[in-house]
Amino acid sequence: MKRITGLRYSAFIAGVGLAAVLFGNGAYAVTNQSSYETSANAITTVEWQGTSNESLTAEVKLSAGAGLVLDEAVKPEDIEVIKSNAVIEQPKLEPETHWGYTNLGIAHVDNHLNIRQEPSETGKLVGKLSKDAACEILEVENGWAHIKSGKVEGYCNTDYLYMGDEAIARGKEVASMIAVVNTQTLKVREQPNTDCAVITLIPQDEELEVVDVMDNGWIKFMLDDDEAYVSGDYVDVEERLEKAVTLTELLYGQGVSDVRVSLVQYAKQYIGNPYVWGGTSLTKGADCSGFTMSIYKKYGVSLPHHAASQAQLGKKVSLAEAQPGDLVFYSKNGSINHVAIYIGNGQVIHASSPKTGIKISTVNYRTVACVRRYL
Repeated sequence: MKRITGLRYSAFIAGVGLAAVLFGNGAYAVTNQSSYETSANAITTVEWQGTSNESLTAEVKLSAGAGLVLDEAVKPEDIEVIKSNAVIEQPKLEPETHWGYTNLGIAHVDNHLNIRQEPSETGKLVGKLSKDAACEILEVENGWAHIKSGKVEGYCNTDYLYMGDEAIARGKEVASMIAVVNTQTLKVREQPNTDCAVITLIPQDEELEVVDVMDNGWIKFMLDDDEAYVSGDYVDVEERLEKAVTLTELLYGQGVSDVRVSLVQYAKQYIGNPYVWGGTSLTKGADCSGFTMSIYKKYGVSLPHHAASQAQLGKKVSLAEAQPGDLVFYSKNGSINHVAIYIGNGQVIHASSPKTGIKISTVNYRTVACVRRYL
């Protein structure tokens, strides 16, 4: 095979019946024309693929005998490009994404943004986006955005959404570092080392709110309103925006009273509202025991504003026996320091931390200390 060097192109002539042409821009061509030796100045159309995935065609003129030259020197004039009829197909580019969204929207609200089944203020409520939670905008029409976030799909008013460049800029401000547990059971410790006490255990796939990725490989995170530590060897850290929560009515088993159903639905109205240490306001801010105290107050049950004291009241039941409305308690070093309301289906609602506010978590997002019943 002989290489031909020209002003604009370089080319190769292979054996009889095969011409391979390599152009200066990195494109190459192969043609199986078989009569170059008898057809002087024959014209053949070749196709080639460029280095940039360009699909090109051109007519190439070969001088007499060019196709028979195997070991002889070939001059540049042996190949003449007569006409180029190029059809360039741009490579398919993956759409640009931000935190996994191609058309990002972020809730521009103080507390939460309602997601409705239809694009109307009277549409059925199907979910909520908390402040700065993200969604994929599927379509916008008449002031309503058709969105999808987490398990929720519906419509929300565009007046309360950051969109376009504003959404991307906001996302950069509010995105959180999340650590996802990648081992069956992860020990949580008071300090970033294995010499200190284990506070609690966290199950696989639980998501932790990262405060800092430390130089020694440990992860500092928020365990509700306390700082705690886990080894970075057992978590995957990623940047993420919050998603919507579904408000689909929970399915309750037999024997669950209407008051329990009502209490859970009442508590869920405040998802996304702020956490304030020492607070008892369901709208302006409450801490964990302030939240449970205020919810139960509506149903005629008086509870103290202290998680450990609440755990001394009511009837003790096992986690397996828990019903919607029961209180679930968590401890640190053997002392009760957090409380949540069981809402069924293995979930609790609680005032978690200043970062997340009132949220829904799995009941075993940390080790359960006890469950108490008041209704």
